[in-house]
Amino acid sequence: MDVPPADPATTGSPSGRLVLTDRSVRSYLIAASVSSVGAFLQATALAKQVYDITGSALALGLLGLAEFLPAVLLVPITGSVADRFDRRKVAAIGLGGEAACSAALAAYAWSEPTSSLPLFGLALAFGSFRAFVSPAIRSLPPLVGPAGGLPRVVALGSVMWQAGMIVGPATSGFLYDAGAALPYLCAMALFVVAGGALSSLRLSRAQQRTPVDQRPSLHHAMEGLRLIRRNRVLFGAIALDLFAVLFGGAYALLPAIADDRLGVGNIGYGWLRAAPGIGGVAITLILAVRPVRRSVGRVLLTVVAVFGAATVAFGLTTSYVVAFTALVVLAGADAVSVFIRATIVPLATPDAMRGRVSAVENVFIGASNELGAFESGVAAHLLGVAPAVVLGGILTCGIVGLWWLRFPELRDIDRFSDLDPPDAAGRT
Repeated sequence: MDVPPADPATTGSPSGRLVLTDRSVRSYLIAASVSSVGAFLQATALAKQVYDITGSALALGLLGLAEFLPAVLLVPITGSVADRFDRRKVAAIGLGGEAACSAALAAYAWSEPTSSLPLFGLALAFGSFRAFVSPAIRSLPPLVGPAGGLPRVVALGSVMWQAGMIVGPATSGFLYDAGAALPYLCAMALFVVAGGALSSLRLSRAQQRTPVDQRPSLHHAMEGLRLIRRNRVLFGAIALDLFAVLFGGAYALLPAIADDRLGVGNIGYGWLRAAPGIGGVAITLILAVRPVRRSVGRVLLTVVAVFGAATVAFGLTTSYVVAFTALVVLAGADAVSVFIRATIVPLATPDAMRGRVSAVENVFIGASNELGAFESGVAAHLLGVAPAVVLGGILTCGIVGLWWLRFPELRDIDRFSDLDPPDAAGRT
């Protein structure tokens, strides 16, 4: 078996303190944290504003679809752009576009709108910029930090992302209550700060860019999808997230649940949106100190099953405390899943293809989140909010059982070091 030299980002195991003293890691974490706060702050306000205007759970699902479509339509070029050009600059330019969309949302919110259609249009524009930002940023962790630091960089990045799930929604509830335009203005400022941090980021290892004589083409862009299809570990890990969160997408229905089932206002809704961040941060802080090291595959499948069970509990309750707790638990389980998948995917992907693989993964993640929101909205429209959430949780648990039987390559991973680095053709 021909095995290329190991990526220095994946060898060894430096301490968390050593990782944090690295300047490139700190810059990356700053960008990750402020962009995460901005994204969740804006998403919380946008969903609330759409529901306030329409009063429709189906409209929340359509909003998720609008946010998802750009990732699918642009996947032939977004990954190639991340592999051919400096990923820091690609992400910084995309964040500038996101800031412009936030400014437009603020201007529209100031006009006291009565139609939700412009909000959907701006969501499409924002999703288009995000489609370029996501694969570029997701491909950066293996290029920053000391040798052997990838698992800790991933865990710390997850902490920043989960912290955004707390600060963003909780802040958004207060800001939206004071003025509908304020959350968008804050998001705009945060995207500008994140773009500046990425522009000044220094890489510890050089990006292995696609040769300039290999012109962009559909064949070139689809190499990421072909690599995922050939590698059952990659396919199993990414598709598990797709189907689990696709069916368990209760998060998108929070505006309707907060109003109709729990009877809370804007501030209570904001804290409900922040509950997953609380669970996520608690778990990712633990993972940053003590990452999962053994029985990686079985832990992954187990925590996804916990995610599904907590979703069922969330759908059945009419108590704010129980709903809040269920969201904390499901997000904690999801944080473990995100950590494991975010470590597996770079280890199983050659650097020269990480942008294209990340672009495809971004479509899967978008499908599980935004398309999951669409599925939840349609199901809630047809079945009612509570039955839709409960059914989604049950289907998630069913997916875990199916994956346990169908993907032994994923289930039986013991250590991350068991993953052999592949070559550009996906061979190990």
